[in-house]
Amino acid sequence: MLKIVRTIWHLVALLSAKFLLVGLLFLVSLFLLFHLIHDVFADKDTGLDYMLFALSDRISSPAMTRTMRIISFLGSVRYLIIVPALLVLLFSFYRDMRWNGLRVLIISFTTSMLNQLLKNYFERPRPAFALVDMSGFSFPSGHTMIGGVFHGLIIYIIWTTVENKAWRWALSLFFTLIVVLVGLSRIYLKVHYATDVAAGYLIGLIWLITSLYLLRQIEIFYVARYKPGDNNMAGNLS
Repeated sequence: MLKIVRTIWHLVALLSAKFLLVGLLFLVSLFLLFHLIHDVFADKDTGLDYMLFALSDRISSPAMTRTMRIISFLGSVRYLIIVPALLVLLFSFYRDMRWNGLRVLIISFTTSMLNQLLKNYFERPRPAFALVDMSGFSFPSGHTMIGGVFHGLIIYIIWTTVENKAWRWALSLFFTLIVVLVGLSRIYLKVHYATDVAAGYLIGLIWLITSLYLLRQIEIFYVARYKPGDNNMAGNLS
């Protein structure tokens, strides 16, 4: 009996630590985002932006530009329409992955809508000296925000479904590297300021945490309402 109590206590402590860590990450991201918005739109502080532009000029070359354009594709509209759709289709064939497919569909769509709303709200023009032709507003970066959320969601799915520890770490580091490199590619190509990219990361992280929490509450509600014996819903939520 004492062993069972200790096991339960350890599980509660672990869940509490996880909840506190995620909550802290959410609050820190909010604080940094508000500070960033104030610096960009109230103080007009462009020091970081032009410092990183100057740094990218030092490493600029035709080969580097080609590489950065390839990397940038991993956050493009075409990529973020086709790949999530294929992932949703793939998950639909596996009963225990269908809820993750729904996560991908809902979170990808809402992130895209939120990004467009924020761009039209802030109306920050893009840099005038971009290396590639781009249209639309600059803040926050859609490549880093939408791409970051999508790849972050993949990392979440990996951590909750892949049992092999080595594969979990390897795949998570791979997708994290993609997120980082896409952001750097947008600065290098001068289609976004560094602060656009930073805002994309922060807003994306905030929205991913919020979306996962809300969808988890919906999942808990429906699983509680439609018991495992109910064929109408239980299978679709597994």
